[in-house]
Amino acid sequence: MPIHYINHNGTIIPQDNAILNVNSRALRYGDGLFETMLYQNGEIRFLPFHVERLQRSMQKLALDNPQKYDIYFIKTITDELVRKNNMIGQKIRVRLIVYREGGGLYSPISNKTGFILQVDRVVDSLKDKKIGLIIGLYTEIKKPYSELSEIKSNNALVYVMAGLHKQKFDFDDVLILNQEGYLCEALSSNVFVYYEKTLYTPAINQGCINGVMRRVVMDIAESEGIQVIEAQINAEIMKKADEIFCTNAVQGIQWVMGYKQKRYFNKISRVLQEKLATWSYDQDDEDA
Repeated sequence: MPIHYINHNGTIIPQDNAILNVNSRALRYGDGLFETMLYQNGEIRFLPFHVERLQRSMQKLALDNPQKYDIYFIKTITDELVRKNNMIGQKIRVRLIVYREGGGLYSPISNKTGFILQVDRVVDSLKDKKIGLIIGLYTEIKKPYSELSEIKSNNALVYVMAGLHKQKFDFDDVLILNQEGYLCEALSSNVFVYYEKTLYTPAINQGCINGVMRRVVMDIAESEGIQVIEAQINAEIMKKADEIFCTNAVQGIQWVMGYKQKRYFNKISRVLQEKLATWSYDQDDEDA
């Protein structure tokens, strides 16, 4: 089997190499964050939006030098790693982890950052786009919301537990509730609900990740004259909704076919999927 490589702090090394020690803050405290991006045809889709979110999140976590992780830097190290792994021409998931280096207990000694870049081939879970997701609702552990909720943090225990629930019942995905019992997001996606000719999505203050694809879908919907409302959403709407779909940076838009005995249409999500395939922003440099 060929060696698969990663980039650790600017050095390309085999993925199996040990790179973190027992005192690593990333290991001990989950002290860091990450971006998951789609690389295809030599480009990272919506890279300016990812950079904007990453830098904003780093500032919120008081991590040094967020401007280092700009469009040029991320694109350059990704291109290099894709070539090293002989993955040119493939659809690739890019995962950039940024963590706080140095020692200290809860109070860090420094705010200097390290990074790990990974690239892996994307395997489409739904090859037949006519078949949607079958989802469940995870209710045992709820996601607390705060100023940190929207960050893609390395601390992901709620999602791990929800993932175990997904595996146990063989769902394609599960929806997670916030601390007050309202819809928050899916396991690795934001969620949209179409009901009575209006598209709803949980507001950021409801604890969901501030997703790049969420942002893009809201812009596309607006351009198509589809009203989008960010709201507090009762899970009971799942029994009445016309459509539900999930969005993330790698898979794009995935429509939900069913929840329990309820079955959904995919008219709105199909329109948005078609528009997404050709969607671009002329103002990318400004948005960075």
